[in-house]
Amino acid sequence: MNETLLRAARGRTVPFTPVWIMRQAGRYLPEYRALRKGRTMLQVLHNPDLAAAITLMPLRRFELDAAIIFYDILPPLRGMGLDLTFVPGRGPVLADPLRTTKQIDRLRVPPATEAMPEVLETIRRVKPELHVPLIGFAGAPFTLASYAIEGGYSRTFLRTKRMMASEPAAWDRLMMKLMAVAADLLQEQVDAGVDCVQVFDSWAGALGPADYRRYVAPYTRRLFKRLGALNVPVIHFSTGTAGTLEYLVQAGGDVIGVDWRIGLDAARRIAQRPVMGNLDPAALFAPWRELRARTDELLQSAGPRGHIFNLGHGILPETPLDNVRRLVDYVHEKTQGDA
Repeated sequence: MNETLLRAARGRTVPFTPVWIMRQAGRYLPEYRALRKGRTMLQVLHNPDLAAAITLMPLRRFELDAAIIFYDILPPLRGMGLDLTFVPGRGPVLADPLRTTKQIDRLRVPPATEAMPEVLETIRRVKPELHVPLIGFAGAPFTLASYAIEGGYSRTFLRTKRMMASEPAAWDRLMMKLMAVAADLLQEQVDAGVDCVQVFDSWAGALGPADYRRYVAPYTRRLFKRLGALNVPVIHFSTGTAGTLEYLVQAGGDVIGVDWRIGLDAARRIAQRPVMGNLDPAALFAPWRELRARTDELLQSAGPRGHIFNLGHGILPETPLDNVRRLVDYVHEKTQGDA
Protein backbone atom coordinates (compact mmCIF):
# COMPACT_ATOMS: atom_id res chain seq x y z
CA MET A 1 0.00 0.00 0.00
CA ASN A 2 1.10 3.57 -0.71
CA GLU A 3 1.56 4.86 2.85
CA THR A 4 2.90 8.30 1.90
CA LEU A 5 -0.02 10.12 3.52
CA LEU A 6 0.27 8.15 6.75
CA ARG A 7 4.00 8.87 6.94
CA ALA A 8 3.44 12.59 6.30
CA ALA A 9 0.75 12.65 9.00
CA ARG A 10 3.33 11.37 11.47
CA GLY A 11 5.95 13.89 10.36
CA ARG A 12 8.18 11.28 8.76
CA THR A 13 10.24 11.55 5.59
CA VAL A 14 8.22 10.84 2.43
CA PRO A 15 9.19 10.49 -1.25
CA PHE A 16 6.77 13.27 -2.30
CA THR A 17 4.02 15.39 -0.81
CA PRO A 18 0.80 13.35 -0.62
CA VAL A 19 -2.42 14.75 -2.07
CA TRP A 20 -6.09 14.21 -1.43
CA ILE A 21 -9.03 16.57 -1.95
CA MET A 22 -11.90 17.21 0.40
CA ARG A 23 -15.19 16.12 -1.21
CA GLN A 24 -13.12 14.36 -3.87
CA ALA A 25 -15.91 11.78 -4.23
CA GLY A 26 -18.75 14.05 -5.21
CA ARG A 27 -20.67 16.37 -7.43
CA TYR A 28 -17.84 17.72 -9.61
CA LEU A 29 -17.55 14.24 -11.20
CA PRO A 30 -19.95 13.47 -14.06
CA GLU A 31 -20.11 9.79 -13.08
CA TYR A 32 -21.22 10.85 -9.60
CA ARG A 33 -23.96 13.05 -11.01
CA ALA A 34 -25.12 10.18 -13.22
CA LEU A 35 -25.27 7.79 -10.27
CA ARG A 36 -27.12 10.33 -8.12
CA LYS A 37 -29.76 11.03 -10.77
CA GLY A 38 -33.16 10.13 -9.38
CA ARG A 39 -31.77 9.29 -5.95
CA THR A 40 -31.81 11.35 -2.77
CA MET A 41 -28.65 11.89 -0.76
CA LEU A 42 -29.96 9.72 2.07
CA GLN A 43 -30.80 6.91 -0.35
CA VAL A 44 -27.20 6.91 -1.54
CA LEU A 45 -25.67 7.26 1.92
CA HIS A 46 -27.64 4.31 3.21
CA ASN A 47 -26.70 2.04 0.29
CA PRO A 48 -23.21 0.58 0.86
CA ASP A 49 -22.90 -0.56 -2.76
CA LEU A 50 -23.49 2.97 -4.06
CA ALA A 51 -21.43 4.67 -1.37
CA ALA A 52 -18.52 2.31 -2.04
CA ALA A 53 -18.69 2.97 -5.78
CA ILE A 54 -18.65 6.74 -5.18
CA THR A 55 -15.72 6.45 -2.78
CA LEU A 56 -13.66 4.80 -5.52
CA MET A 57 -14.65 7.16 -8.36
CA PRO A 58 -11.92 9.81 -7.94
CA LEU A 59 -9.18 7.19 -7.62
CA ARG A 60 -10.07 5.88 -11.07
CA ARG A 61 -9.41 9.36 -12.51
CA PHE A 62 -6.58 10.81 -10.42
CA GLU A 63 -3.40 9.57 -8.72
CA LEU A 64 -4.62 10.54 -5.25
CA ASP A 65 -2.80 9.34 -2.14
CA ALA A 66 -5.91 8.56 -0.09
CA ALA A 67 -9.56 7.69 -0.40
CA ILE A 68 -12.16 9.16 1.93
CA ILE A 69 -15.31 7.25 2.67
CA PHE A 70 -18.39 8.69 0.98
CA TYR A 71 -20.66 9.73 3.79
CA ASP A 72 -21.65 12.91 5.62
CA ILE A 73 -21.08 14.26 9.11
CA LEU A 74 -24.79 14.73 9.85
CA PRO A 75 -26.47 11.27 9.74
CA PRO A 76 -25.38 10.60 13.33
CA LEU A 77 -27.97 13.23 14.29
CA ARG A 78 -30.67 11.02 12.78
CA GLY A 79 -29.53 8.20 15.00
CA MET A 80 -29.91 10.50 17.97
CA GLY A 81 -33.54 11.16 17.06
CA LEU A 82 -33.50 14.25 14.83
CA ASP A 83 -35.30 14.48 11.48
CA LEU A 84 -32.62 15.09 8.84
CA THR A 85 -33.16 15.59 5.11
CA PHE A 86 -30.99 16.95 2.30
CA VAL A 87 -32.86 19.51 0.21
CA PRO A 88 -31.54 20.11 -3.34
CA GLY A 89 -30.17 23.62 -3.65
CA ARG A 90 -30.32 24.17 0.09
CA GLY A 91 -28.38 21.37 1.74
CA PRO A 92 -29.06 19.63 5.06
CA VAL A 93 -32.24 20.57 6.91
CA LEU A 94 -33.35 19.41 10.34
CA ALA A 95 -37.12 19.65 10.68
CA ASP A 96 -37.02 19.57 14.47
CA PRO A 97 -34.04 21.72 15.52
CA LEU A 98 -33.10 21.78 19.18
CA ARG A 99 -34.75 24.66 20.96
CA THR A 100 -35.37 23.38 24.50
CA THR A 101 -33.52 21.53 27.20
CA LYS A 102 -36.18 18.79 27.08
CA GLN A 103 -35.27 18.09 23.45
CA ILE A 104 -31.62 17.77 24.41
CA ASP A 105 -32.42 15.41 27.24
CA ARG A 106 -34.45 13.21 24.88
CA LEU A 107 -31.55 12.76 22.47
CA ARG A 108 -30.34 9.19 22.25
CA VAL A 109 -26.67 8.15 22.23
CA PRO A 110 -26.88 4.92 20.23
CA PRO A 111 -23.78 2.91 19.30
CA ALA A 112 -22.57 3.42 15.73
CA THR A 113 -23.10 -0.27 15.01
CA GLU A 114 -26.82 0.31 15.59
CA ALA A 115 -27.31 3.81 14.21
CA MET A 116 -24.91 3.81 11.25
CA PRO A 117 -24.16 0.25 10.15
CA GLU A 118 -24.20 1.31 6.49
CA VAL A 119 -21.06 3.43 6.75
CA LEU A 120 -19.21 0.59 8.47
CA GLU A 121 -20.32 -1.82 5.75
CA THR A 122 -19.20 0.67 3.09
CA ILE A 123 -15.73 0.73 4.68
CA ARG A 124 -15.54 -3.04 4.65
CA ARG A 125 -16.51 -3.16 0.97
CA VAL A 126 -14.11 -0.41 -0.14
CA LYS A 127 -11.03 -1.43 1.79
CA PRO A 128 -10.03 -4.49 -0.30
CA GLU A 129 -10.16 -2.36 -3.48
CA LEU A 130 -7.62 0.20 -2.32
CA HIS A 131 -3.87 0.62 -2.67
CA VAL A 132 -3.91 3.87 -0.67
CA PRO A 133 -5.08 4.66 2.89
CA LEU A 134 -8.77 5.06 3.60
CA ILE A 135 -9.85 8.10 5.62
CA GLY A 136 -12.85 7.98 7.92
CA PHE A 137 -14.40 11.00 9.59
CA ALA A 138 -16.94 12.50 11.94
CA GLY A 139 -18.22 15.93 12.80
CA ALA A 140 -16.81 17.69 15.84
CA PRO A 141 -19.24 18.31 18.72
CA PHE A 142 -19.57 22.05 18.05
CA THR A 143 -20.25 21.72 14.34
CA LEU A 144 -22.84 19.00 14.95
CA ALA A 145 -24.42 21.10 17.69
CA SER A 146 -24.67 24.12 15.44
CA TYR A 147 -26.50 22.16 12.75
CA ALA A 148 -28.82 20.59 15.34
CA ILE A 149 -29.68 23.92 16.93
CA GLU A 150 -29.88 26.10 13.82
CA GLY A 151 -31.73 23.50 11.75
CA GLY A 152 -29.18 23.77 8.95
CA TYR A 153 -26.48 26.17 7.87
CA SER A 154 -26.48 29.60 9.49
CA ARG A 155 -24.67 32.85 8.72
CA THR A 156 -24.85 34.15 12.29
CA PHE A 157 -25.14 31.02 14.47
CA LEU A 158 -27.25 33.18 16.75
CA ARG A 159 -29.35 30.39 18.24
CA THR A 160 -26.24 28.32 18.95
CA LYS A 161 -24.44 31.19 20.66
CA ARG A 162 -27.54 32.08 22.62
CA MET A 163 -27.87 28.55 23.95
CA MET A 164 -24.20 28.45 24.95
CA ALA A 165 -24.56 31.63 26.96
CA SER A 166 -28.06 31.20 28.39
CA GLU A 167 -28.29 27.44 28.99
CA PRO A 168 -24.78 26.30 29.95
CA ALA A 169 -25.97 23.12 31.70
CA ALA A 170 -28.03 22.05 28.68
CA TRP A 171 -25.13 22.96 26.40
CA ASP A 172 -22.86 20.72 28.44
CA ARG A 173 -25.27 17.78 28.17
CA LEU A 174 -25.60 18.29 24.42
CA MET A 175 -21.87 18.53 23.80
CA MET A 176 -21.11 15.49 25.94
CA LYS A 177 -23.65 13.44 23.98
CA LEU A 178 -22.25 14.60 20.65
CA MET A 179 -18.70 13.92 21.80
CA ALA A 180 -19.65 10.37 22.77
CA VAL A 181 -21.39 9.74 19.44
CA ALA A 182 -18.40 11.05 17.43
CA ALA A 183 -15.87 9.08 19.46
CA ASP A 184 -17.78 5.83 19.08
CA LEU A 185 -18.32 6.36 15.35
CA LEU A 186 -14.61 6.95 14.75
CA GLN A 187 -13.66 3.94 16.85
CA GLU A 188 -15.99 1.73 14.84
CA GLN A 189 -14.67 3.12 11.56
CA VAL A 190 -11.13 2.21 12.60
CA ASP A 191 -12.29 -1.25 13.62
CA ALA A 192 -13.93 -1.59 10.18
CA GLY A 193 -10.67 -0.74 8.43
CA VAL A 194 -9.95 2.96 7.97
CA ASP A 195 -6.30 3.99 8.24
CA CYS A 196 -6.74 7.62 9.30
CA VAL A 197 -9.60 9.74 10.63
CA GLN A 198 -10.56 13.38 10.30
CA VAL A 199 -12.63 15.46 12.70
CA PHE A 200 -14.52 18.20 10.86
CA ASP A 201 -15.09 21.31 12.96
CA SER A 202 -16.20 23.22 9.91
CA TRP A 203 -18.03 25.99 11.76
CA ALA A 204 -15.59 26.61 14.61
CA GLY A 205 -14.63 29.83 12.84
CA ALA A 206 -17.98 31.30 13.89
CA LEU A 207 -16.58 31.73 17.41
CA GLY A 208 -14.14 34.16 18.95
CA PRO A 209 -11.25 32.94 21.10
CA ALA A 210 -13.04 33.35 24.45
CA ASP A 211 -16.16 31.47 23.38
CA TYR A 212 -14.12 28.70 21.77
CA ARG A 213 -11.99 28.21 24.89
CA ARG A 214 -14.98 28.22 27.22
CA TYR A 215 -17.74 26.45 25.30
CA VAL A 216 -16.01 24.21 22.76
CA ALA A 217 -12.41 23.36 23.63
CA PRO A 218 -13.19 21.22 26.70
CA TYR A 219 -15.35 18.83 24.64
CA THR A 220 -13.07 18.78 21.61
CA ARG A 221 -10.16 18.01 23.93
CA ARG A 222 -12.09 15.10 25.46
CA LEU A 223 -12.82 13.78 22.00
CA PHE A 224 -9.19 13.87 20.89
CA LYS A 225 -8.08 12.31 24.14
CA ARG A 226 -10.34 9.34 23.41
CA LEU A 227 -9.12 9.18 19.82
CA GLY A 228 -5.55 8.86 21.04
CA ALA A 229 -6.22 5.18 21.68
CA LEU A 230 -7.08 4.48 18.03
CA ASN A 231 -3.45 4.17 16.91
CA VAL A 232 -4.15 5.88 13.56
CA PRO A 233 -3.35 9.49 12.57
CA VAL A 234 -6.07 11.97 13.48
CA ILE A 235 -6.63 15.17 11.46
CA HIS A 236 -8.27 18.18 13.11
CA PHE A 237 -9.82 20.35 10.40
CA SER A 238 -11.57 23.70 10.68
CA THR A 239 -12.31 26.78 8.59
CA GLY A 240 -12.14 30.48 9.38
CA THR A 241 -10.03 29.86 12.48
CA ALA A 242 -6.86 31.83 11.77
CA GLY A 243 -7.52 33.90 14.90
CA THR A 244 -8.22 30.92 17.15
CA LEU A 245 -5.89 28.33 15.66
CA GLU A 246 -3.65 28.09 18.72
CA TYR A 247 -6.63 26.96 20.80
CA LEU A 248 -7.71 24.36 18.24
CA VAL A 249 -4.15 23.02 18.24
CA GLN A 250 -4.27 22.75 22.03
CA ALA A 251 -7.51 20.75 21.73
CA GLY A 252 -5.68 18.02 19.83
CA GLY A 253 -4.96 16.28 16.55
CA ASP A 254 -1.88 14.75 14.95
CA VAL A 255 -2.40 16.89 11.85
CA ILE A 256 -3.92 20.37 11.74
CA GLY A 257 -5.97 21.12 8.64
CA VAL A 258 -6.53 24.78 7.76
CA ASP A 259 -8.26 26.78 5.06
CA TRP A 260 -6.74 29.38 2.73
CA ARG A 261 -7.22 32.30 5.14
CA ILE A 262 -3.88 31.60 6.80
CA GLY A 263 -0.50 30.82 5.26
CA LEU A 264 0.84 27.34 5.85
CA ASP A 265 4.08 28.78 7.18
CA ALA A 266 2.12 30.61 9.89
CA ALA A 267 -0.06 27.56 10.53
CA ARG A 268 3.02 25.39 10.94
CA ARG A 269 4.58 27.83 13.44
CA ILE A 270 1.40 27.70 15.52
CA ALA A 271 0.74 23.98 15.16
CA GLN A 272 4.27 22.62 15.66
CA ARG A 273 3.09 19.44 13.97
CA PRO A 274 2.11 18.31 10.45
CA VAL A 275 -0.34 20.51 8.59
CA MET A 276 -2.88 19.89 5.83
CA GLY A 277 -4.12 22.23 3.15
CA ASN A 278 -4.76 24.74 1.97
CA LEU A 279 -5.40 25.79 -1.62
CA ASP A 280 -8.48 27.93 -2.17
CA PRO A 281 -10.96 25.71 -4.10
CA ALA A 282 -11.61 28.65 -6.42
CA ALA A 283 -7.97 28.51 -7.57
CA LEU A 284 -8.85 25.37 -9.56
CA PHE A 285 -10.84 27.60 -11.92
CA ALA A 286 -7.78 29.68 -12.83
CA PRO A 287 -5.67 29.13 -15.96
CA TRP A 288 -3.02 26.48 -15.40
CA ARG A 289 -0.14 28.96 -15.29
CA GLU A 290 -1.85 30.79 -12.41
CA LEU A 291 -2.83 27.58 -10.62
CA ARG A 292 0.72 26.30 -10.92
CA ALA A 293 2.15 29.54 -9.52
CA ARG A 294 -0.20 29.41 -6.54
CA THR A 295 0.68 25.78 -5.96
CA ASP A 296 4.40 26.64 -6.00
CA GLU A 297 3.85 29.35 -3.39
CA LEU A 298 1.84 27.02 -1.20
CA LEU A 299 4.40 24.23 -1.36
CA GLN A 300 7.19 26.63 -0.50
CA SER A 301 5.31 27.99 2.52
CA ALA A 302 4.45 24.47 3.71
CA GLY A 303 8.02 23.34 4.02
CA PRO A 304 9.58 20.01 3.10
CA ARG A 305 8.16 17.63 5.68
CA GLY A 306 4.90 17.00 7.49
CA HIS A 307 2.61 18.45 4.82
CA ILE A 308 -0.48 16.88 3.25
CA PHE A 309 -1.59 18.83 0.19
CA ASN A 310 -5.31 19.53 0.07
CA LEU A 311 -7.81 22.26 -0.60
CA GLY A 312 -8.84 24.60 2.19
CA HIS A 313 -12.38 23.23 1.94
CA GLY A 314 -14.47 21.05 -0.36
CA ILE A 315 -13.98 21.01 -4.12
CA LEU A 316 -16.64 23.02 -5.98
CA PRO A 317 -19.16 21.42 -8.37
CA GLU A 318 -18.07 23.12 -11.61
CA THR A 319 -14.35 22.50 -11.11
CA PRO A 320 -12.52 21.64 -14.37
CA LEU A 321 -11.43 18.02 -14.16
CA ASP A 322 -8.27 18.64 -16.19
CA ASN A 323 -7.07 21.14 -13.61
CA VAL A 324 -7.59 18.56 -10.87
CA ARG A 325 -5.55 15.99 -12.76
CA ARG A 326 -2.77 18.46 -13.57
CA LEU A 327 -2.66 19.69 -9.97
CA VAL A 328 -2.34 16.22 -8.44
CA ASP A 329 0.36 15.19 -10.91
CA TYR A 330 2.22 18.48 -10.52
CA VAL A 331 2.40 18.30 -6.71
CA HIS A 332 3.86 14.81 -6.99
CA GLU A 333 6.40 15.83 -9.63
CA LYS A 334 7.34 19.12 -7.97
CA THR A 335 8.02 17.54 -4.58
CA GLN A 336 9.61 14.31 -5.73
CA GLY A 337 12.63 13.77 -3.50
CA ASP A 338 12.05 17.03 -1.58
CA ALA A 339 9.73 15.84 1.20
